[in-house]
Amino acid sequence: MNMKAVVVILVLALATIFALVCVLMTRKEKVVRCGVSGLQNSPEGTNRDPSEIFADLSAAEMVQVVKYLKENLGVRLEDASRAKPSDNCIYYLDTYFPSKEVALGFLDHGRAQPHREALAVVYFGNQPDPNVTEFVVGPLPNPMGHRDITLKKFGRKVPYHSRPVTVKEYKDIDIFIFRELEAANNFLRECCEYNRSNLATLTTAPRGFESGDRATWFVLFHNVNGSGYYIHPIGLEVLVDHRSLNISEWKVKKVFYNGQYYENMAHLEKEFRDGRVKEVRVKAAHLKNDFTSRKPSESSPHPGPLQFEPLGMRYTVAGSHVVYRSWSFAFGMNVNAGPRLFNIRFGEERIVYELSLQEALATYGSNCPGGMVTRYMDGTLGIGKFSYELVRGVDCPYTATYVDRHYLIDSDTPRLNKNSFCIFEHDMGVPLRRHFSDMGSFYYGGLNNYALVLRAISTLINYDYVWDFVFYQNGAIEVKVHATGYISTSFLTEGGTAFGNRVGEHTLGTMHNHLMNYKVDLDVGGIKNSLVALDMAFESVAAPWSPEHQIQRPVLTTRTLDKEEDAAFPLDGKVPRYLHFATSRENQWNHQRSYRIQITSFAGEHLPEASTMERSISWGRYKVAVTKRKEEELISTCIYNQNDPWDPLVVFADFIDNETIVNEDLVAWISTGFFHVPHAEDIPNTVTVGNGVGFILRPYNFFNDDPSSRSPDGVYFTMDQDASQCDVNPVACLQETASCSPNLPPFTFSGFQNFTSP
Repeated sequence: MNMKAVVVILVLALATIFALVCVLMTRKEKVVRCGVSGLQNSPEGTNRDPSEIFADLSAAEMVQVVKYLKENLGVRLEDASRAKPSDNCIYYLDTYFPSKEVALGFLDHGRAQPHREALAVVYFGNQPDPNVTEFVVGPLPNPMGHRDITLKKFGRKVPYHSRPVTVKEYKDIDIFIFRELEAANNFLRECCEYNRSNLATLTTAPRGFESGDRATWFVLFHNVNGSGYYIHPIGLEVLVDHRSLNISEWKVKKVFYNGQYYENMAHLEKEFRDGRVKEVRVKAAHLKNDFTSRKPSESSPHPGPLQFEPLGMRYTVAGSHVVYRSWSFAFGMNVNAGPRLFNIRFGEERIVYELSLQEALATYGSNCPGGMVTRYMDGTLGIGKFSYELVRGVDCPYTATYVDRHYLIDSDTPRLNKNSFCIFEHDMGVPLRRHFSDMGSFYYGGLNNYALVLRAISTLINYDYVWDFVFYQNGAIEVKVHATGYISTSFLTEGGTAFGNRVGEHTLGTMHNHLMNYKVDLDVGGIKNSLVALDMAFESVAAPWSPEHQIQRPVLTTRTLDKEEDAAFPLDGKVPRYLHFATSRENQWNHQRSYRIQITSFAGEHLPEASTMERSISWGRYKVAVTKRKEEELISTCIYNQNDPWDPLVVFADFIDNETIVNEDLVAWISTGFFHVPHAEDIPNTVTVGNGVGFILRPYNFFNDDPSSRSPDGVYFTMDQDASQCDVNPVACLQETASCSPNLPPFTFSGFQNFTSP
């Protein structure tokens, strides 16, 4: 071959390679992006559906209510962020909802839309009879009047000592405690490497032993910047009496250190100097060697699976209103009690009028005073207030819709919790239903379990609670809560392991019981329902074809529960396997249309009724209790029960008073939870696996068949069909319909914007 031919061949080869590279590069550049939902972040206050009467207050409405109160209450109102206990201030605002009768008159019968109103809780500390007063202010957005509803709501005045502790009061207590610590500076330096800046306090509750007390045990920990201090107790706890409205009169009532009690910090210092303190040398913790650190040791080079919507969202969010397939509902956030949903409808029918979290209780045990007295009622802390921004791609799927919420508490200025709700359609990972037929005829039929999830996450001191509301295509609603975050701990002293496990050199993971209470106002086929219990029993019968032999056959037992006492099932007792709200209306097959309540719970024992504070949490006596709905029985507890549990303003047990519950408007109060004995694997954080509980509302003869059978997501093909063809099997089309790259928004996070440096 001559040189000229070689050159020609080389040139052609290079040209071919160049052309192939260009083609590949061109293909790489032509990435097809998936469809995008029209709404990624829903604005507040956009009234697009009648159920927006249940919407949370907007920031603009909050500003107007504060302005009105300051101009019309006739007293000076300090900003709660600066107010002393002896001042007057606005504690918090919330939406004040119309009565159910008025709301349904508007929603169902075309009556006038009720005025929007606000609930305002005001502390009156600067008057001869200090108290807390609840006002309704309206109409919004331009209020013109207010009315006091305290006596109507609680039957008496709200005692001032029962008020929730404000952020300002906690700050003042911290200043007081660290000033008191100076009296034992030598001891603290020797025992705990104290440098006047490396300790942190943790509150307990309740605050005393009888009505009127306001004395709180505060537990001290080594503070670790960038990690959870809850795992680093130093063995010191201080009982602070802060009942007086004059901060200068606050005092230390008792000090606890390493199993021993002292009169005050000066007494502890003196005993230390005299050699009578059994101190344990605890080294200050640092992030680089902190066994509780959350910082990963290395980054993964391979991202995990990503769920996305190839043709955009299949749900809509407008203001506080969500529509998904046959479902629609309104959602919001109570700044104290947390997530709440209203007017939940499937198709044209309302299933639930109200579904709301009422309380999250944590009851601890320890041989240290802080741990042994603690019964946190998290609604008083602020389940909604502490529902912070969700982290995209971790707390919720990356492409979820994120929704902002404003709140006003502990300040005259509304605060924004950006992206505090997320909404997403989720493949639950197991078919909703399926069957492969290998008898009679040969076919396959199945349906992916796509469901819509509404989620919020609350960080309540050390624990994080993941609140989920899941809407399935078969008409079921699942309510779930998962617990994660840091465990609460005590200093490990002699005998401590009777109350938990050792999880660090000086750290005892203390036993505790989580219990959550929900209100479920079901309206099944209308507001008039009865409660039906369905279960099983065995009966002995002679075999008809062989009378000399006996058959033990199961039969159904059915009972309509007549009174509220019949429908109050103890927390640790047996609940009928089928418990359902039934209407007198029937389905096509002549069965009462019903919705079943199915509970998953691993709760520990409820506080004994002999306890002087048990009535304040008496909802915890019951796994489920069904009562006749009343406007004066709207909540199972209140924010004042935490700080005066010995004379509670709301006693749920009093709701159960032998009223008939047949063909009435009924409410189910459901308690679900789990008993937790912390162990080594709870370090650094408790995981959600195995720590999830909740309940399901399931249709029971409500429909004539399964409504998901009409879902366009269904798959069906027979032996004679080609399942690889799109017109036969929609899953076969995914190669084309889902051949796109998700259009991911940039990652942003502003969850620390409301904080100052620690």
